Amino acid sequence: MIRDALVGLGAWNWIVLGLVLIGVELLAPGIFFLWLGLAALATGLLDAALDLTWQAAALVFALLAVAAVITGRLVTRPKVLPEQGEPYLNQRGQALVGRVFTLETPITGGEGRIRVDDSSWRVTGTDRLKGARVRVVRVEGSTLIVDDP
Repeated sequence: MIRDALVGLGAWNWIVLGLVLIGVELLAPGIFFLWLGLAALATGLLDAALDLTWQAAALVFALLAVAAVITGRLVTRPKVLPEQGEPYLNQRGQALVGRVFTLETPITGGEGRIRVDDSSWRVTGTDRLKGARVRVVRVEGSTLIVDDP
């Protein structure tokens, strides 16, 4: 009885399966079920157009699923390899070494501040007036050590 109902649905089985798999993607995100769902939808459309046997439809789904997952992997692959990645991730101060900035506050008593984009950084170095240009020479914790540019 269930088998007859499923066989009677024909291509709609694949379309419903595709929609269910895409729906599962909403519950378990990871962009894997999406590709399987698209393969099932494509199988349903091919089954509707070519009136495939269930064996042929299963084979078409298997081939499309493998192709869709491989294609999806290539499309969603990060453009930067992890080993190259962001060299100063979680070490933003290291990216500032060698750059020249204008003092936001004067360096008095060996301490002052510079503005970098939307952040204000504590700097240490020889006393200088506000607006003087300084070069970051190294980083100690969250303090930038500066010198003449």
